[in-house]
Amino acid sequence: MRHLLVPGAAFALLTALGELLVASVDLLPLNPAMAREAVVSDDALRLLFALAVPVGAFTLAALLYGIWAFRRRGDPAEDGPPLRGHRAVTVAWLVVTTALCLVVIVNPGITGLAAMAQSGDADLVVGIAAQRWSFSSSYPQHGVTKAKELVLPVNRRVRLELTAVDVVHGVWIPAFRVKKDAVPGITTAMYVTPTRLGSSDGAVNLRMQCSQLCGLAHSTMTMPVRVVTDAEFQAWVARNKG
Repeated sequence: MRHLLVPGAAFALLTALGELLVASVDLLPLNPAMAREAVVSDDALRLLFALAVPVGAFTLAALLYGIWAFRRRGDPAEDGPPLRGHRAVTVAWLVVTTALCLVVIVNPGITGLAAMAQSGDADLVVGIAAQRWSFSSSYPQHGVTKAKELVLPVNRRVRLELTAVDVVHGVWIPAFRVKKDAVPGITTAMYVTPTRLGSSDGAVNLRMQCSQLCGLAHSTMTMPVRVVTDAEFQAWVARNKG
């Protein structure tokens, strides 16, 4: 009974402390969510941490108790007595971990992908062209071409159509938690819905960054991103048209 009560108490304590830590600590303090897709991603991250805590706590409690309770005593040159496991513990472990896997597949897996919804209608279409070592944006609905920044109206669903001139580049906007490859010869797309006003000047992660190693100046391949009001967006379009 002692071999169940002691590690069980340690498991309960470690689980409680771990869940309290996950609930109270901002996991991404320097990278706030600035899009609907980012909130979906962050919620999934918190859920995965919360599910991982009891698994890690059980493993740690069993390991530490096993080291202490079943350590070899006497002559270190001799083998200790054999230790036998319990089938019920093995079966319970397999059942619980399998159930956790199924839960994760459904949520945040299937539900998260549905919430991200990388298809459908969009309020705005923006073309992103990537080449070593720069990005440019175009707005075919508004006659803006080869802009050196990405300007998006707040609370509008945007379809980013990605192309590459030379090699594969990764289009990544950390504050939006979206990333997709731009591949030569084809057009790929990703969707984003900005929910907070801001710019690269005030939020370092509100930028477009290449996430695929593409050559000598890969680390400098960035483009500023701004999220503005509808009126500011229309004014920017008027200034950059043509």
